[in-house]
Amino acid sequence: MVARVTHYRIREGKVDEFVATVRSLTAAMDKLKGFRVLLVLHGEDKSSREAMAISVWDSTEDLRDSDNNAFYYHLIAQVLSCCESFSPMHQQEVMVSKFANA
Repeated sequence: MVARVTHYRIREGKVDEFVATVRSLTAAMDKLKGFRVLLVLHGEDKSSREAMAISVWDSTEDLRDSDNNAFYYHLIAQVLSCCESFSPMHQQEVMVSKFANA
């Protein structure tokens, strides 16, 4: 498994729009081959505009193929429009994982 990690700085007044857009993105992600989980994290300080997203995929190929999905790419562009800045997306190998049994 591999993970994509990205840090975001959300524009002033756009936190709710960012969250709503990410929620709409999750439905699209469920349809992508190899997608396992998405976590979007926000700091303890509720006024913070910093967020971090971690998505987990079965393989590097599945992660890269998601970049070629037009609908998914469109939603990512909407997420980024809510942001002042974002870090380059980093790919990392998952060394250990445990997901709850469904």
